[in-house]
Amino acid sequence: MRLNQLPPVPGSQQQPKRKGMGIGSGNGKTAGRGTKGQKARSGGKPGRGFEGGQMPLQRRLPKSGFQNIFKQYFALVKVGDLEVFDANAELGVDELRARGIIRRQEKQIKLLAGGELTRPVTIRVDRASQSAIAQVEAVGGKVIVSEDSNAQTDGQA
Repeated sequence: MRLNQLPPVPGSQQQPKRKGMGIGSGNGKTAGRGTKGQKARSGGKPGRGFEGGQMPLQRRLPKSGFQNIFKQYFALVKVGDLEVFDANAELGVDELRARGIIRRQEKQIKLLAGGELTRPVTIRVDRASQSAIAQVEAVGGKVIVSEDSNAQTDGQA
């Protein structure tokens, strides 16, 4: 005998109640919905956040500001943070994430000046300040700025 050949336990399978099938069915006429009211009507479920006619919470709370849906978020990395890597290391998003310098969800990197760098590294970033590029190149390193970002370098840190 196989699992698909096992009969159901007696009493475990019941026919569903057939609503609205006449008065004699025991669930006819109003089909178990009672009489009148919001829940008796078709589509009678109140929407999300509906508070019975009271002003909903999301409309009572004060609003402020503006959310720019096109804003780009960058992980800010200082030149001094690169000191933990070996000399002549090739760095990108994955290497910085593995060392805990940037968080998991951040995808774009901006390199900023700050701190000391004593060994040359090659780093691939989306944006970089001019002073950060100068700082990395001063020790013999290289900064590769991605071509797909709108503005490759910023004049200020």
